[in-house]
Amino acid sequence: MMLKSDNFRLGLVLGLLLPVGVFFLIYFIRFSTLSLSEFSAVLRQEPRLITFLSVWCLVANIGLFTLYINTSRYATARGVFIITVLYGLLFLATKFLV
Repeated sequence: MMLKSDNFRLGLVLGLLLPVGVFFLIYFIRFSTLSLSEFSAVLRQEPRLITFLSVWCLVANIGLFTLYINTSRYATARGVFIITVLYGLLFLATKFLV
């Protein structure tokens, strides 16, 4: 199975996709009464929501990183880690620019 391989690119892809999945999961569970454009407006009005969403997206990646470290798949873990740091910087910049 591909998820069991140790591959840097796999880590990059998983690290990119998991936070997006978590974002939409939270959106559908908690904010599905709003359209995406309405939700975007709410995010601009309530910066605390950006913090809430970014924390859960990063926690998901940290869990994924931990899984790959604990199973000695270090190349994949490295890819997840790099994307997690980039997401963290992006969320931090978004928090201060919005």
